[in-house]
Amino acid sequence: MAKLTIEDLRKIKEKVHAETSLRDGAWRVKVTVHMGTCGIVSGAREVMSALIQEIEEAGVTDVMVTTSGCMGLCSREPLVTVEAMEQEPIKYEYMNANKMRQVFKRHILQGEVQTPFVLAKGAEIIK
Repeated sequence: MAKLTIEDLRKIKEKVHAETSLRDGAWRVKVTVHMGTCGIVSGAREVMSALIQEIEEAGVTDVMVTTSGCMGLCSREPLVTVEAMEQEPIKYEYMNANKMRQVFKRHILQGEVQTPFVLAKGAEIIK
């Protein structure tokens, strides 16, 4: 395998940034389902399935769905982060399929943060 050059790495970085950036891409909202081992055991796969089903049923094309590992808050899993343009990220805790559907319909589509499920807004822990 050929060695990567600095230029190769720069191109990879630019490609990934273009694909995941809310400001530069066609994405209005980025939803991250935290799927470390603790999240998966707590039900993150069901949360992800519900989110993807809602997106498909609504015919929405401007919502990016991604995953990440553990945030270090295993006791609050499953966790979901919603990042909307021009707004602070919202971290939802103790999610399940029904809560994810509600967050999708009310927060992602209508802009109404679902306060009962919020763990943190931006860097501020609410609970």
